[in-house]
Amino acid sequence: MTLFAEFAGLGRRLEATSGRLEKRRLVADFLRAVEADEVGLAVAFLIGRPFPSSDPRVLGVRWLPREVASGGGPPLTLADVGAAFADVAAAAGAGSRRTRDARLTELARRASPDERDFLDRIIGGELRTGVSHGLVLEAIALAADADVAAVRRAALFLGDLAAVAALARAGGAAALSGAAPRPFVPLLPMLAEIATDFGDVLRAHGGRTALEFKYDGARVQVHREGERVGVWTRRLSDVTRSLPDIVAVTRELAGAPFILDGEVVALDAAGRPLPFQELMRRFRRVHGVEALVREMPLALHFFDCLMLDGRSLIDAPYAERWAALTRVTGGRYLAERALVGDVDAAQAFHARAVAAGHEGVMAKDLGSAYEPGGRGKRWFKLKAAETVDCVIVAADRGSGRRVGWLSNYHLAVRDGEAFADVGKTFKGLTDAQFAAMTDRLRALALEDDGYTVRVRPEVVVEVEYNEIQRSPTYRSGLALRFARIARIRDDKAPGQATTLDELRALYERQFATKGRAG
Repeated sequence: MTLFAEFAGLGRRLEATSGRLEKRRLVADFLRAVEADEVGLAVAFLIGRPFPSSDPRVLGVRWLPREVASGGGPPLTLADVGAAFADVAAAAGAGSRRTRDARLTELARRASPDERDFLDRIIGGELRTGVSHGLVLEAIALAADADVAAVRRAALFLGDLAAVAALARAGGAAALSGAAPRPFVPLLPMLAEIATDFGDVLRAHGGRTALEFKYDGARVQVHREGERVGVWTRRLSDVTRSLPDIVAVTRELAGAPFILDGEVVALDAAGRPLPFQELMRRFRRVHGVEALVREMPLALHFFDCLMLDGRSLIDAPYAERWAALTRVTGGRYLAERALVGDVDAAQAFHARAVAAGHEGVMAKDLGSAYEPGGRGKRWFKLKAAETVDCVIVAADRGSGRRVGWLSNYHLAVRDGEAFADVGKTFKGLTDAQFAAMTDRLRALALEDDGYTVRVRPEVVVEVEYNEIQRSPTYRSGLALRFARIARIRDDKAPGQATTLDELRALYERQFATKGRAG
């Protein structure tokens, strides 16, 4: 059995090591050394979790009891710590707090000061050793002498690095290569690049492409095995309880176990799509769900099949996956779709989608595999972008690769002699433009709190957006959804920016094709 002191020692070495390659080697060596039945627990602890990420249990505590004197006893092992965490998570009902405290006190008494430090870090959910999920993934590959791409693919399918490490330990590189999607382990959704020209799309897809309506809804991934159904969002949040109508539809379908990808759209009484902001009420509701189901029905549009009859279709071409989707649904609940081979037909289909109140269209290569989390030219989205002219009134300091720049811009429209905020964006500019804009805004600075710099409202930018939403956050009462800077309008003065009255009119104009809640 692996002593927990060895894990704490690894933590100290990782803290003292700055190089990524050396950190990776240290983690790989540790994973090789632990017992096979400990490797999953070791990975969970390395990423600062008391349980593997696929395990729904929670401790319900923030740290070990304080002022507990060391009492000796046998040295702690990884398994001892795992068992103690399991007991704490299982404590429920009358006296549960006393049970948790007693179990954690026992753990603290057996731990050295160094071990207590790392136990607290795991309980708190942050190990602070400079070890990321990506580094642990690479260390699993190194320990198993496997290709990093195979480990990354297995992680997408299994949804848990602890499970990946256990698989690698049990079966090595061959087992990792054989990993496949599993029901109730949600996959990252495949994503699309933005395109503006159907000619470019057709050339990229070999002269023929599949167009689907791009619905102004929310992505859902639906799993079924037997009578059990699970529904996840694009961020992999479980919304099954909030969408009983989608669960009911899923139970009508054949071919389980299956995994389907699709979009849900909220509808008004006339069957017109409601704004995205209204749809989110359905996703957030956990009480009184049935009443909201009646008030705001959902339209379901499936567009991909990732598993059918328990067989993975991830690597099958799009055309084969669509055929499987048609079988499982019986042709119902499908996204509106057309196969096109010329620009005129593509533009006509796009116009039909926009006239129906949707965002635009998706274009999909008929031969493309499904790449969880991937984004590329296999899928494009073509939307009818709306634009307004905004003034930059403030900017936040950037993080990550944007450190050193003012790169999250506060956007405002004209409201009389003042300006009213309508959103923020860091999208649309090149690195060179970020750098130039940073210099320009610093010269206009009025206030600086160390994070946000308020500036004189002089810089006008043309901003693309997906939708205008009501907003309690901004004084304007409105917010631009998916704002993106299309170009810097040095040809315009701040007094020529879009006015708040004009923005309100644009907000109202949306309801020519969309429904209105309430």
